[in-house]
Amino acid sequence: MKLLKNPQLIARQVLLDEAEAIRKVTERLDNRFDDCVNKILSISGRVVVTGIGKSAIIGQKIVATLNSTGTPSLFMHAADAIHGDLGMIQDGDVVIAISRSGNTPEIKVLVPLLKRTGVPLIGMVSDTGSYLACHSDYVLEAYAEREADPLDLAPTTSTTVALALGDALAVSLLVGRDFTRQDFARYHPGGALGKKLYLKVADIYPHNACPSVSVTTPVKEAIIEISSKRLGATAVLHADGTLAGIITDGDVRRMLNRTDDFRTLVAQDIMTVSPVCVCSDDYAVRALEIMQERNITQLVVVDDGILQGFVHLHDLLKEGIV
Repeated sequence: MKLLKNPQLIARQVLLDEAEAIRKVTERLDNRFDDCVNKILSISGRVVVTGIGKSAIIGQKIVATLNSTGTPSLFMHAADAIHGDLGMIQDGDVVIAISRSGNTPEIKVLVPLLKRTGVPLIGMVSDTGSYLACHSDYVLEAYAEREADPLDLAPTTSTTVALALGDALAVSLLVGRDFTRQDFARYHPGGALGKKLYLKVADIYPHNACPSVSVTTPVKEAIIEISSKRLGATAVLHADGTLAGIITDGDVRRMLNRTDDFRTLVAQDIMTVSPVCVCSDDYAVRALEIMQERNITQLVVVDDGILQGFVHLHDLLKEGIV
């Protein structure tokens, strides 16, 4: 085995070859793709994806993408189908069979059995003259002229094209179903992605202290309130309980730069009027965006002018959405 002097040249060529193959597929998109999308949108069942070898792996990824974007799907390995897994196909389903050549022995055995179920068959195939393409009800042309390796043997370009075409199919179906951010959050409740989509300010601020003083509170007491609640700020309220402003650590430092004697000062003398606020129904990720835009670390939570609490950057860090 020899060391390669410049592997990045090989890598660059592979990426360019695969990108070019995807570009060529876009030129081949036609009404056949539209027919496949609309057929899937019209069915009452699931999308059953099948394949063998590397196509099977691509099929599993396509299934995962379809499921997460609102199209119920499942994977059926082509080799297992003839040993009982055909039983997973139900009335109202549609089958997508993936094969570059469309002529493998497993596919030739499987296709007549699939046709016997009576469900529509979509062939995702590079060779539109192949056995699979000719016996499918619909065709997704995943054209790949050659693989990216020098021997033109290892499934590389063909699997990339099939994967990209599967993504195009899933996104088209997503749009056709009017799939929303809320729908996506329902299917992705876990991890940072899910939290960005469903976690709201109301889920966070009740766990924090809620420092507040009145407009006439002496500055010394306001500083004590800030220190005791450990949020780096306190809300300042009018007599009727509505928000008048906020005093932050920065406001205190600016006051000390202006005067050495603050014994006669009250909260409204040093507060920031009309501070940036969020509502309890806002998404936490929106609170994060505001903090980043304004370069601040906390926000006042206000509903209809009434103080509800505080949300701090540390809360968002702890939730893992930063």
